[in-house]
Amino acid sequence: MPNRSGAEPAAPDTHGPSVARPHVASAAGTNRLGWREKLSYGLADMGFNFYWTNVATFLLIFYTDTFGISAAAAATLMTVIKLINAFTDPMIGAAADRTSTRFGKFRPYLVWMAVPLAGAAVLTYTTPDLEGDAKLAWAYGTYLLMMVCYTCVNIPYNALSGVMSADPQERSTINGLRFIFAFAGSTLVTAATPAMVSWLGAGDDGRGWQLTMLAWGAAASLMFVVTFLNTRERVAPMPGQRSDVGRDIRDLMANRPWMVLFVLALVIMVTITLRTATAAYYFKYVVGRPELMASFVPTYMVAAAIGAACTPILTRFVDKKTLMIVLMSATAVLSSAFYFIPVERIDLMFVLQAGMGLVLGPKSPLAFSMYADTADYNEWRTGRRATAMTFAAATFSQKLGTAVAVAVIGSVFTSLGYVPNAAQSTGSQAGIVWLMSFVPAAFALLAVLVMCFYNLDGKQLSRIEADLAARKASA
Repeated sequence: MPNRSGAEPAAPDTHGPSVARPHVASAAGTNRLGWREKLSYGLADMGFNFYWTNVATFLLIFYTDTFGISAAAAATLMTVIKLINAFTDPMIGAAADRTSTRFGKFRPYLVWMAVPLAGAAVLTYTTPDLEGDAKLAWAYGTYLLMMVCYTCVNIPYNALSGVMSADPQERSTINGLRFIFAFAGSTLVTAATPAMVSWLGAGDDGRGWQLTMLAWGAAASLMFVVTFLNTRERVAPMPGQRSDVGRDIRDLMANRPWMVLFVLALVIMVTITLRTATAAYYFKYVVGRPELMASFVPTYMVAAAIGAACTPILTRFVDKKTLMIVLMSATAVLSSAFYFIPVERIDLMFVLQAGMGLVLGPKSPLAFSMYADTADYNEWRTGRRATAMTFAAATFSQKLGTAVAVAVIGSVFTSLGYVPNAAQSTGSQAGIVWLMSFVPAAFALLAVLVMCFYNLDGKQLSRIEADLAARKASA
């Protein structure tokens, strides 16, 4: 497609003589990466899922059944902290972009924050001898601390994929590998955590959760160190680039492909969260087989890992924009098909779930690779590079998407008269089925529409890569 939407400059808009010219830090910036470095980068995402999956899957039930607060208080707590944490992402991204050490901008955070993150996680899953408001304050404080520490490691880690190589195909490969590790870590946590709590606690669930998170935290910290030791940062701005957070944000707002990805991330997160959060209600109240959730979620994860592994192969033959449109169109079709499955056809439910995993698996590595491309585009267009800010604002949109999905589910359940732990009305059951099928399908189609406005294709990216390398050589 055309490489311009309006008047995009072929050379950087310096906005005056004070803006330094960008460059690739070394010729290695365009070289292929070794498998040791690629695998080491992906390993850290398994460590991140030792935290993320525990929070997403078990934190709510820990708060209600072990910590001892009401479901309403726990749900409010988790929503409030998620929204607060969303707004910390750009701040941490700005700080990472302005970090300068002999080890690079982003790698040091993997070792600086590994132990604080593990400690905050242990505190979050600790049940203190407190009552009432004091206990609730502990929950708010420790959970917020853990999520901020998590962001302090995760945002620089995401940005690292954008500076390990300037080759778009290499970025697709390393992001494909990282999500294989991510899905593997998520599956491991889902399967092992309940048994670890029982074994380590020996009848004391409070003690069990505390020691379980200590074990997961120690394992994740070691993985972060391995990633730090075996990766390198190769793409960097010129040393003279001025520090200006406001300018970085304005650049992003004027970066059309990044704005498209920002909206896309929000919409896709709504799509995924709607089905994931509704699945438990679907099997409990519509199918009448709540125990199937234990295998339904891993089915998706395994299929998604396979899909993620195929991403580098797919991007060799299909343009990233086209591939994303195809994937989200397939998601809409598969999600809609779920509406027509009879409740007794468990086999078809699992087949469609596996299909959803296969088509959504490449989505994450593809999107993160495209974020790195938009950082290059921003540098080519303006003469400034803010890699961590680019990724931080993206995770901001994902967290907002999760909040939107939860709000949609709550609104639908309230309007249809959902009653917990009781036989549901016909209307309530129908609403649950729609939330598993047509509603997420509609958001998937919206993602397709949003993606039509993305204006970076393979030809344009090749030109950008060549231009940036030429500027570095002339500098």
